[in-house]
Amino acid sequence: MSNSHEGEHLKLWTPATYRIEVEGEVPESWFDRLGGMRITTRQRKDQTTVTTLSGRVRDQAELAGVLNTLYELHLPILSVQNLKQN
Repeated sequence: MSNSHEGEHLKLWTPATYRIEVEGEVPESWFDRLGGMRITTRQRKDQTTVTTLSGRVRDQAELAGVLNTLYELHLPILSVQNLKQN
């Protein structure tokens, strides 16, 4: 997990905005289970699908819930990026 905000300290209870990329397609029906994150997909040149989830989570527990949901869908996580805190 990378944090693009040098000098800022993320706490377990700190809200933050994340972008998560996974290999494969996330069903739109899982929107609520993913904390209401925006879901976008793109096709690679080799025709495989990459899904990007982006949005704000209340805290690290909610982020863990999103990541666990992706695990339940058997989707490999390509990246998790902290975009902005607050």
